[in-house]
Amino acid sequence: MKDIKRIVLTGGPCAGKTTALVRVINHFSSLGYKVFTIPEVPTMFTQAGMNYLTKNQDFFYEGEKATLEIQLALEDKFIKMAEACTEPVVIVCDRGAMDISAYMKPEMWEQITKDVGTSTTELRDQRYDAVLHLVSAADGAEKFYTTSNNASRNEAADEQGLAIARMLDKKVIEAWTGHSHLRVINNHEDFEKKMQRVVKEISNVLGLPQPIEEERKYIVEVTGELPYAIESEIIQTYLVADPGCEVRLRRRNWQGKIVNVHTTKKTLPTREELVTERQVSNSLYESLLQQADPYRQTIQKQRKSFIWKGQFFELDTYQKPIDNLMILETKGIAKHEDVKFPPFIRVIKDITGDMKYYNYNIALRG
Repeated sequence: MKDIKRIVLTGGPCAGKTTALVRVINHFSSLGYKVFTIPEVPTMFTQAGMNYLTKNQDFFYEGEKATLEIQLALEDKFIKMAEACTEPVVIVCDRGAMDISAYMKPEMWEQITKDVGTSTTELRDQRYDAVLHLVSAADGAEKFYTTSNNASRNEAADEQGLAIARMLDKKVIEAWTGHSHLRVINNHEDFEKKMQRVVKEISNVLGLPQPIEEERKYIVEVTGELPYAIESEIIQTYLVADPGCEVRLRRRNWQGKIVNVHTTKKTLPTREELVTERQVSNSLYESLLQQADPYRQTIQKQRKSFIWKGQFFELDTYQKPIDNLMILETKGIAKHEDVKFPPFIRVIKDITGDMKYYNYNIALRG
């Protein structure tokens, strides 16, 4: 069967999705891909007369249920079309099914998915190959925030509107949290870098080698209370692998939900890196543990993920094999771009590029 990748491009209001879609079409079409882009269904519905702000709960319920049904039907039809293509295909969804859940109470979402014959687990974890979340300009790039490019947008470009946009941005991230290939695309000082990151992440999903880039890392301590953050427990085990290849098995647990991911990183002679990821079941996870590298210990750490001034951070507090080491890692901040450190973080040491602090080496038995 043809390997057709289905990718969600999502984000908060005024995040750059429209520009990103054009860039994706142009870039991957030039590489010989047939690029299908599935339009944003709520926008279609709004233009057709749906009012998502209605106080009529029966009307709202039927509208949201229909939104999900049309979303899934469109995606399924494009998969059928893609299977008939002779060239390689990538399908990019302008928002995906889980975006719908961010705009209603959990109880209503649960009822809608039940009525449609699906579930959160199926829609979030199994339906899409990757989810790219573009951070709203309302968070860290406020001067670029506008509502003029989307007539159906309800958030005003004032302080109250910006606060609503930031809140929606975080709700959408939370809705997709748990997907094995969720990537948050920062706001950058240069909007072009944001677009380049989108292309790079999709290239990774398609198995196209990418230049090796080091994320910036810092040993830190927390001096104040973190803002809204997604907390999870991570258990990371390295498996026996061929030279020049790193194989990692990661189990992530948050709010009682477990996701297991098998990752392979291979360094090519061209100084490029090929990364492949796949989600694995609990039974396969247990089986793969039999291949654990005997020279490396299992890493256990607590992770807090958050956005600050449009930049995405992961704060890891290690518990095993070392205790109370705290490492802050930036995600997708360009090499010469300033890091907007939060006031509740004190940087002790910049360890970017210091191989001693790579997880692969932290796991080494002494």
